[in-house]
Amino acid sequence: MVSISLLFSVLIGLPLGVLLILTRTGNAWENRFVYQLLNLVINVIRSIPFIILLFFILPFTKLVVGTTIGVKGAIVPLIVHSAPSIARLMESALLEVDSGVVEAYKSMGIRTRDIIWHVLLREARPSIVLGLTIAVISLVGATAMAGLVGAGGLGDLAYRFGHLRYEVDVMYVTVFILILLVQGLQTIGNRMAAKYKKD
Repeated sequence: MVSISLLFSVLIGLPLGVLLILTRTGNAWENRFVYQLLNLVINVIRSIPFIILLFFILPFTKLVVGTTIGVKGAIVPLIVHSAPSIARLMESALLEVDSGVVEAYKSMGIRTRDIIWHVLLREARPSIVLGLTIAVISLVGATAMAGLVGAGGLGDLAYRFGHLRYEVDVMYVTVFILILLVQGLQTIGNRMAAKYKKD
């Protein structure tokens, strides 16, 4: 669930983040309407808690994957939940790139798409990695809630056995595994960001 949802969320969120940057005032594809529309849609989706979004978009999920339960039924809401967050994190990361560097490349006549690939994304790699680490951890938390629609995973285990059957040990083990998972992901993200910062 996490890997598939993350893949599609990045494929949607990263271009959206770049588009947010490029359509800002003073940038290459300046377009106030597009920027404001994207900004509004991203803010609206991000303001809905995942557990509510999960049930709110059930008709859309059914339309896309043909079911609203199980892993397939959870992936669509996970993507809808994560992609806007990744877009916002990417926007934040790309804003950290020194505008002077971008202007220097523009003055040399470098094409916008080359500036995006070779300057913006390259310079922002440490921040992008840290942003994606935050997104993955958030996604892990969301997949735990996805257990409520029969998507399995640790959330389903904690709910069915730990909560409904009052097996406290199962709940403790689940929480412990989640803590280890999050700590591991954060450590990997921090190390990768530090490596890119040195390059």
